[in-house]
Amino acid sequence: METQRKYGRTYHYPFSPGTTSDDRINKHYWQNIKLINSLIHTEKLDGENNCLNRYGVFARSHAAPTVSAWTRQIRQRWQLIKNDLGDIELFGENLYATHSIEYRGLSQDFYLFAVRCKDKWLSWEEVKFYAALFDFACVPEVELDDQRQTEAEYRQAIISLAGGAGCFAPHDVHTGLPCTMEGVVTRNAAEFPVAGFAQNVFKYVRKNHVKTDRHWTISWQRARMAHEYHQEKSHVVPE
Repeated sequence: METQRKYGRTYHYPFSPGTTSDDRINKHYWQNIKLINSLIHTEKLDGENNCLNRYGVFARSHAAPTVSAWTRQIRQRWQLIKNDLGDIELFGENLYATHSIEYRGLSQDFYLFAVRCKDKWLSWEEVKFYAALFDFACVPEVELDDQRQTEAEYRQAIISLAGGAGCFAPHDVHTGLPCTMEGVVTRNAAEFPVAGFAQNVFKYVRKNHVKTDRHWTISWQRARMAHEYHQEKSHVVPE
């Protein structure tokens, strides 16, 4: 197995407003979707893409295992499961450090969203199986009335879905006010080949999502769990 095979770049829907100059867009998404029997839609969480395989814990680049301070906890988890991974590679959203969204409803800080085994991306059911096996949660599924009669109806449904509040009480890091979820990721519910990633996974990201600059790592903050916010509220003395 190659240790340098990072997670593929997820192509945006053409109507995704949160694209940047180096993002890729799947202009033929509708033709791809019509060939897929079943879709799964999940909330796009604002964290760091981490891969756990038998060689270590990797961030976006797979050139070498990560040693960042905000991956210390997931690296400790990896030590417990590394000998059981074999050819399985677990991909998850690491929320240990706060990025552009502060989540106030987290029960943990690592959420699995994909599992790769050799040249296959495993089905969503298998992702949930391995999440349970290794005691991880999965990224939240979001419900879509997926009739898909027309492309226009589907597009509007995704836009409406992405305007929701999200599952973990997202707040803007600068204003401290509640905000919508970062976006929606759509995938083929069945397994598919690694080579077919761009035709089976799509995303919608809201406009002006990123509010942290590239130097966020210098003054990063640990994301607090929901119980910490509850404790904070309970210690507030009423006027």
